[in-house]
Amino acid sequence: MIENIVEFFRNLPQKQCMECGEPIKEQHECYGNKCDGCMDPGKL
Repeated sequence: MIENIVEFFRNLPQKQCMECGEPIKEQHECYGNKCDGCMDPGKL
């Protein structure tokens, strides 16, 4: 059993964008799998 759920989330690996492979700057437990640039290419 997990002793501290906060430690579990802190130890999750950094997410990477499924399109470009760049790290996603968001909470790692979020469901998104694309970075802001790939979700809206007009922003770049």
